[in-house]
Amino acid sequence: MKLWLFPLLLSVLASPSALASVVTITTDSLPNGTVDKSYSAVTRASGGCTPYVWAIVSGALPAGVKKQQSRSTTSLDLSGSPTTAKTYDFTLSVTDCSDHVSKKSFQVTIRAASEHVVDLKWNPSTSKDIAGYNVYRGPNGTTWKKINAGLVASTLYDDSTVANDSTYYYAVTAVDLEGKESRKTPAVKVVIP
Repeated sequence: MKLWLFPLLLSVLASPSALASVVTITTDSLPNGTVDKSYSAVTRASGGCTPYVWAIVSGALPAGVKKQQSRSTTSLDLSGSPTTAKTYDFTLSVTDCSDHVSKKSFQVTIRAASEHVVDLKWNPSTSKDIAGYNVYRGPNGTTWKKINAGLVASTLYDDSTVANDSTYYYAVTAVDLEGKESRKTPAVKVVIP
């Protein structure tokens, strides 16, 4: 009987579905930031079983940036206004409901001032009742934050809140006179040197 049990146990351990059930942090890098400018980043995990529990196991987030676990617990939102220019090294961990743990180290540089400006230009909407446009920015093309304070009347927008050595995605929506907002344009990727 032991001869039959061992091969069966080995095949269960080598099963791809058994290996896929381990939680993993899927975010590879986080954007850099600028002192006194709004900072937003999302770290995601998948696999294992929820709820997840996130923690900082070494180092520290940039001063002025706080962490908040999403409602679904599959992501950790980092946001705030950085207060100190320096490079921050920290390691995040995520633990799933079976106590499996994944860790990943990140480095975020906060600069004293922005050295770049992203000039955005888009084609105007063909609708006749457009009141203006909203501009959205995100770290990955799926998580968005509106960056304009009020509707943009023209088809031009300058974003001077970008940080060096970072990647951003932009999308625009049109808003009509009744306040209805269109779907976002396809995302445009911008890499800041």
